[in-house]
Amino acid sequence: MTTLIICLFIAALLPIVAKVPVAIAMHKLGRYNNNHPRAQQAELTGFGARALAAHQNAFESLIIFAPAVLLAIATKNTGAVIEQLAITHVIARVFYNIAYLMNISTIRSIIWAVGIISALSIIFLCI
Repeated sequence: MTTLIICLFIAALLPIVAKVPVAIAMHKLGRYNNNHPRAQQAELTGFGARALAAHQNAFESLIIFAPAVLLAIATKNTGAVIEQLAITHVIARVFYNIAYLMNISTIRSIIWAVGIISALSIIFLCI
């Protein structure tokens, strides 16, 4: 179960880590506009726009992964397969973010599929 909690913690940190390139891109627009950050984010293009999309997608992924891990813990389905799926999801999400920032769309989509299938498989195995 410790592995699942660690994976959940890392997954919860990923949106925060993914915000760093967004903040850098926003700063390059002149300065980080803390009064209207979303308006400034809407102006991002290229790397900045991809960084913002990766940041937002990290939250979207967490919405599926977190309940999956909590379901596994609640139903006491915390065996090796579930742990491997959780680890796979977290690793996929890290590489997904990197692929997004590097603008490698096909590989990014494959990595996304690995991550989402891992999370959904955790839920399926708890049924």
